[in-house]
Amino acid sequence: MRIPKRLKVGKRWYKVSVIDKMEVMGTMGSTDYDTACIKVATRSTINNKRFKDEDVNDTFWHELTHAILKDMGSKLETNEKFVCAFSSRLNNAILSARFK
Repeated sequence: MRIPKRLKVGKRWYKVSVIDKMEVMGTMGSTDYDTACIKVATRSTINNKRFKDEDVNDTFWHELTHAILKDMGSKLETNEKFVCAFSSRLNNAILSARFK
């Protein structure tokens, strides 16, 4: 799946950056609401191994879910268990989509 460079959530445009590694040890992605930036890493800060494409995609949808919930003013935005469960299902649905 191709990850977009920019996308709009509500009235805000988010810049999306696919980077080598995150700054924070053990993380795969982040969403900065102040700067409207989503970052997704392709490599682990722990063991330097490359993440599987499916995991990079899942991380993108995870971070986008945070941004959407924040835009909605939902308390679920900080509920990591919900965000993980929802974004994983969203990723799987998108990957399974067939157009013919």
